[in-house]
Amino acid sequence: MNRARELLIITTFLAVVLGIPALGSAQNAAKCDPTERHCPKIEKKAASGDTVTTENKTAETESGLFKVDPRFTPAKFVPDQAVSTAKNSKADTALPIDQAAATGDITFAQAKMEAQQQAAQDPDALRKAAQNPIASLISVPLQNNTTTGVGPDGDRVQNVFVAQPVVPVRLTSKVNMIMRFVTPVIYQPNTFPPTPAVPSGQFGLGDINPSFFFSPAKAGKVIWGVGPTFIIPTATGTTLGQGKLQIGPTAVVLVQPKKWTFGFLVNNTWSVAGKSNRPATNQGIFQYFINYNLKKGYYLTWQPTITFNWKATGSERWLVPFGGGVGRIMKLGNQPVNISVQAYANPVRQPNAGSFTLRFQFTLLYPKK
Repeated sequence: MNRARELLIITTFLAVVLGIPALGSAQNAAKCDPTERHCPKIEKKAASGDTVTTENKTAETESGLFKVDPRFTPAKFVPDQAVSTAKNSKADTALPIDQAAATGDITFAQAKMEAQQQAAQDPDALRKAAQNPIASLISVPLQNNTTTGVGPDGDRVQNVFVAQPVVPVRLTSKVNMIMRFVTPVIYQPNTFPPTPAVPSGQFGLGDINPSFFFSPAKAGKVIWGVGPTFIIPTATGTTLGQGKLQIGPTAVVLVQPKKWTFGFLVNNTWSVAGKSNRPATNQGIFQYFINYNLKKGYYLTWQPTITFNWKATGSERWLVPFGGGVGRIMKLGNQPVNISVQAYANPVRQPNAGSFTLRFQFTLLYPKK
């Protein structure tokens, strides 16, 4: 009996010192069903000797277990607390990218900036912009046109080199202005018997043609621009220009469904000033363009320029080319470029005009970054 009493005293002492639950409390806990909402309270002894009371929180937790008091368990072993911290507050340490996105650590501004950078590097987006005459893209096309079959006998060759930089300017949040300057350098052979002043032909600067397109800053499915165009009498020779200042409207319209681009550019100008010994003008152009994009930056293109002279009659009024070519948008080092070769026959043409034109174009592209 004395031995049993001694064992009871020792057991009680160890329970108090080491925090082991009393025998009766342990038995009550064992009898408690964790699934019951009204499980009896359980008393535990902390290492310091303080008595702590916990309750069954099964119905209020996601795990279906008793919620452990954090005073007895390190924070890293409390999954409910970790989940709550990740969902409802910014963590002090770096989160994995998927969890950071879920908690909003990647901001809208950062996502927008990344999307813009990706678009600037997207070769398909760059190719679409390069095929749009009024895109928000600075470009410097350098084009050479060699035309054979010129003259009454069809045995002469004309050459026209054209620099036509395109510069977009944001006027307002809703309107862009696209400036396009066509500057030709021409070799024009004689189409009449040579004279002492013009023995075989003339070479020099032609008439400069600036155009200004006003276009919506946020383009829809149909992209368009309208504005004025001018022909300035800057030619250095009588056969290289018309000697008249000319003004008129111009417009461009296009759509770009999937791999295609369909559009046209049109203008008409009238002479308003210039040399009195040169005839008045009323003329224009209509250029339709079709592009089909292939893989690796290649594309097929058709972009003949139809010219008309309303002052002329009959066969002298129209020049109607027919043909097309192939091109590619690529990089030379870090510089994006657009290179194309095209060929056009002129089945309908004015007297002394050439019968065939070979066009080579090299364009420097400067996309927004």
